[in-house]
Amino acid sequence: MATYDKELKNSILQRMMPPKSESVALISRESGIPEQTLYKWKRKAKENGMPVTKGNSNSEKWSTQDKFSIVLETATLSEVELSEYCRNRGLYVEQIKAWKDACLQANGGVAKQATNLQKDLRNKEKEIKQLNKELQRKESALAETAALLVLRKKANAIWGENEED
Repeated sequence: MATYDKELKNSILQRMMPPKSESVALISRESGIPEQTLYKWKRKAKENGMPVTKGNSNSEKWSTQDKFSIVLETATLSEVELSEYCRNRGLYVEQIKAWKDACLQANGGVAKQATNLQKDLRNKEKEIKQLNKELQRKESALAETAALLVLRKKANAIWGENEED
């Protein structure tokens, strides 16, 4: 099994990352390192928190996990360090700030939406309860009216028709 020095490994990882985002096949042909080894390096780098995108140089099409990793990685950087980080990776400071805002807003929006859904559910349950109560009242009134009509027919059959009607 071949061993590669850390400097070579890091330079190749940088080539696989944005802004270059070179293909693994190209790097393998140029360096003579098997593609399987490069994919393994890429996977391990990602597991260690290094944002390595899937060959997509357009940062707006990156996965949310990649964007979140970058937000975490840059959270403690000063403005100067953040600018340098962005230059090295072909990003814009505004992009990272927008991604950070999106991360911060993510749970707030869901919580607010859940609260609104709960409120709507309670209102619908009250409305259903009210409608069921009204339906029960109307069914009782209808049953009472039907019973009175049946009694009236029986009374008329027994005593005869009322002459007043």
